[in-house]
Amino acid sequence: MQGLADFLKSIGAARFGAMIAVTAALIGFFAFVIMRVTTPQMTTLFTDLSVEDSSGIIKDLERQGIQFEIRNEGAIIMVPKDKVTRLRMKLAEGGLPKGGGVGYEVFDKSDALGTTSFVQNINHLRALEGELARTIRAIDRIQAARVHLVLPERPLFAREAPEPSASIVVRVRGALEAQQIRAIRHLVASAVNGLKPQRVSIVDEAGQLLADGAAADPEQAVGDERRISFEKRMRKQVEDIVSSVVGSGRARVQLSADFDFNKVTQTSDKYDPEGRVLRSSQTREEQSMTADNNGQVTVNNELPGNQQNNGVAAKDQSKKTEETNNYEISRTTKTEVTEAGRVNRISVAVLVDGIYSKNDKGELAYQDRTKEQLDRIAALVRSAIGFDQKRGDQVEVVNLRFADAPSTAPIGEPSGFLAMLQFTKDDVMYFVELGVMMLLGLIVLFLVIRPLVKRILASDEVAAAISGVLIGPAASEEAVPAAQPLLPSGAASAIDVATIQGQVHAQSVHRVGELAERNPNETVAIVRQWLSESAK
Repeated sequence: MQGLADFLKSIGAARFGAMIAVTAALIGFFAFVIMRVTTPQMTTLFTDLSVEDSSGIIKDLERQGIQFEIRNEGAIIMVPKDKVTRLRMKLAEGGLPKGGGVGYEVFDKSDALGTTSFVQNINHLRALEGELARTIRAIDRIQAARVHLVLPERPLFAREAPEPSASIVVRVRGALEAQQIRAIRHLVASAVNGLKPQRVSIVDEAGQLLADGAAADPEQAVGDERRISFEKRMRKQVEDIVSSVVGSGRARVQLSADFDFNKVTQTSDKYDPEGRVLRSSQTREEQSMTADNNGQVTVNNELPGNQQNNGVAAKDQSKKTEETNNYEISRTTKTEVTEAGRVNRISVAVLVDGIYSKNDKGELAYQDRTKEQLDRIAALVRSAIGFDQKRGDQVEVVNLRFADAPSTAPIGEPSGFLAMLQFTKDDVMYFVELGVMMLLGLIVLFLVIRPLVKRILASDEVAAAISGVLIGPAASEEAVPAAQPLLPSGAASAIDVATIQGQVHAQSVHRVGELAERNPNETVAIVRQWLSESAK
């Protein structure tokens, strides 16, 4: 202990404090680096969480003792990357996240014994709106959704019941297609009794009306969607077949289709005179006979049982035959219904790039395509669209040079050992973080620690140098006898010895002066210490 006390007393209070400060700084810095390197890599567990879902997930994570981070005011929760899959399955088992809003779980409570019918109806409406919002959020590009339903009750003594309606507010990534908007309307209409798709309004987070709930002609919207879908499909077919010839990205196709959305119903009757069938036949015969009495009217002739004239009398006899035949004539009734959406005409414009080849200098040289190649491409396009000249279809294929030339060095996929060196974004960020930590460690080592250590060591050198100057003559006197036997005798030897001693003293003084200029505080502290020791 006495030796330790002497050592601490010899190094001084200033140097002892500097050593403690350097040691603490080193321990703190390396502890920070070790903790930062050993901290697990965090990744996203869930995003776009509601306040209810976020609080439930945080409570579950705290119960399991799992480290987590909260960002974006609780909407994003970060957990260690190696535990994210297990946590998602564990939370899904507990029904988290619920997706915000209230669904049919509102009826899971057992304290509904004294609930009135009004409250039950309100809970049913809330549950239906929450379930529809969750279903809509499952659609791609939709981040959040909120549904409002209006289900009016039928008044008493009313012949007609008011129609229900719905309004939906969605927050989307990008833009929704017309087919997706139509699907949302039909989805909501199918889930609510008596609701028609035309009575559903959809608005995005910017206030833009995506679907009008008072649409008077829904068939027109369907027709536009059909035309757009047809043009898109035909354009893709043409681009695929042309790109396979001229190269990927070296062709531009524009297609326009003229549709007729009029619905036509035509009925025609056709009679065949040759095709007849006897349906019914009726024959009627009449026969009559009259006697000639010369037109005499007598009492004897009028009495019953009168005596006839035994003579031969003249008689009139007539016979009539009538025949009626009914025939069925063959008849053909034809009804033709032409649905809306007939293609009246298709117009296609195809722009293709030329041919690029290397010249003698190794540069890319442009060359136009021949007319024969353009004719073949046009023939392919006509076959792809079902070209009909009577319908008035048009196909134009033009060869022009594109503004951007194709790249000559295709990028290939790495294989073998290079394929193992493919890192994800998280891996790259982790390596960058390690590099920054190492760089900070080197900066602290060379710019902070090294000057402090050098300063402490310089204090010892200053003290040794000053001591050598102050006790220089005594040391020289002791050193001279040791050196004198090696020197020759005489005046020249004495002069040489004095010269050497003077040079040593001069160098020592010069060195002490430099050290004192560089370290004035330490020099003053050493001089004061010597003065106090001399006073004692």
